[in-house]
Amino acid sequence: MSPQDRTLDRYQELMQINAASHVLRTAREVGILEALRSGQKTADQLTEMLGLNQASLQLMLECLISMNVIEQYEDDLALAPVMQLLCQYDGDLGDSAWRSLANRLRDADATPAMAQRDYLDSQAATQWVHTPAAMQAAEMLDVGAADVAGAGGSDEGESATDRAAATLRILDLGCGSAVWSCAMAYRAEQATVLAVDSESALAAARSTAESIGLGDRFATLVAEPESADLPESDLPGAGFDLVVIAQRLHAATAAGRDRLLDQACRVLAPGGRLVVIDLFQGPASPRLSETIEALRIHVGTSAGQVQVADELRESLRSRGLGQIQFSFIAASRINLGIMVASRPNDSLPS
Repeated sequence: MSPQDRTLDRYQELMQINAASHVLRTAREVGILEALRSGQKTADQLTEMLGLNQASLQLMLECLISMNVIEQYEDDLALAPVMQLLCQYDGDLGDSAWRSLANRLRDADATPAMAQRDYLDSQAATQWVHTPAAMQAAEMLDVGAADVAGAGGSDEGESATDRAAATLRILDLGCGSAVWSCAMAYRAEQATVLAVDSESALAAARSTAESIGLGDRFATLVAEPESADLPESDLPGAGFDLVVIAQRLHAATAAGRDRLLDQACRVLAPGGRLVVIDLFQGPASPRLSETIEALRIHVGTSAGQVQVADELRESLRSRGLGQIQFSFIAASRINLGIMVASRPNDSLPS
């Protein structure tokens, strides 16, 4: 393909992206999406209900079908499953958040699109989309390796790591909907989770845990994760085997990130691992999904940012952690990465 052909293809792609955006928002504005949310309708029914021009509506419906927003069953039209997933935070397709972009561009001190609590709650409400990535992260951590290999066999030759995996004590600081820690506990049949966050986030977290049958292996604590005062009864022995901070650092201020990392190190057991999962800058030119997520963080938070692996690695080293490893999660659609650091066995939480 010649450079001229590639340029023409990109031009056409940009024009179609913009057109599709207008079609989707117009369908919402005139009531097509809301009408179909209550049940299937024919084109004639939509025309009458919404008072629309039939010829224009027919062309609009054909666009929505080609975009996989609407599905057609003979004469009946229905919302595609993907549109049924929209929740209270993205029901307007994110327009309320993106409307503040121009203000942020003109004024560095402009108020973010959401209060931080609303931003975190919106993230919790839609975090289920990362379930495949969470399952892959649990596999990358080798959590529950002994359980996955199968129970009932001989203990001969079983490593200390395998034995610990079966009784893994997980602390999820700022859990959101807890998809990450729940995926880990699901792989390790005897693992327990203590999830710390606001009550609204914990409601989503409990739903996640119940959906996979964690039962009494999943406990919650309503508190700010940066300053949660964990009762001694919640601290197993000298600390937790695994402390998880997932999709939280990017939304915090620099001081907030420090407090959260300090808290995690304080309750990490000797030999335990701190796991940070978040958006990280990639080594190559970023894809559209990555640049959009970086801009979404900037618009939605007061001081949030995509993480830089080298900077976080040095921050963890300065806190006495070692054996630091980093990798991007291949199953993630938005360039989420995972950094793992261990507390030395001869070190005690401070």
